[in-house]
Amino acid sequence: MTNPSRLFLFAGGNHGKWHVQSMNTIVGDPLPIVTHLEVYSESESVPETDLLWTLRGITSNERYVNQEEKKELTSKQEGLGRPQSTDAALIPIRKKPEWWALTQQERREIFEESSKHIQIGMKALPAIARRLHHCRDLSSSEPFDFLTWFEFTPEETALFDQLLADLRATPEWDFVNREIDIRLMRS
Repeated sequence: MTNPSRLFLFAGGNHGKWHVQSMNTIVGDPLPIVTHLEVYSESESVPETDLLWTLRGITSNERYVNQEEKKELTSKQEGLGRPQSTDAALIPIRKKPEWWALTQQERREIFEESSKHIQIGMKALPAIARRLHHCRDLSSSEPFDFLTWFEFTPEETALFDQLLADLRATPEWDFVNREIDIRLMRS
C-alpha cells in the first residue's frame, strides 16, 4: 500500500482549477493578488509559468487534541473533493514568536481550554470539510505556520463566515500576526 501525499503546494497565478473570488488580508503583509489557485500534491509536477506565489505545507498528526476529541472529529468530518462543494477557502496563518515560546501544554490550554477551538470547529461539521497543512515542519523560512484548506457549498458560506468570526474572537487569535482569507470557487 502506498502512502498518500502529505506535501501540498498551493500555487497562486493566472491559471488553476480554483477561481479567486477575494483575497482579504486580516493582519500582516498581503500576498500578491492572483486570479486563480491550483493545489498540487508532492507527486504532481508544478508548472513554472504564471505563478505569482507558492505556499507549501505538509499534513501531519493531529496536534492539541486528546483521544476523545480526535475520535469525535474523525466520526463527524467528511473528506475533501465532494462534488457539491464548489466553494473553498485557503487561510494561511502565522503566529507570533511568543506562541512558539510556549510549551505544547500551554498552547493546548490556550487552543482548547480557553479558546474552545475544537468545540467551535465541531459546530461546522460535517458541512465544512477541512485539512490543515503545517509549514513549520518544512522550514523556518516558510512565510506561514499553517495553511488551512476548507471546502463547502455556496449555501454554507454563512456557516463558514460564522466559524471564522468565532475563532477570530478567541484568545488564540491574539497570537496571530499574519492571516489572509482567500475565497475561491471551482472553475
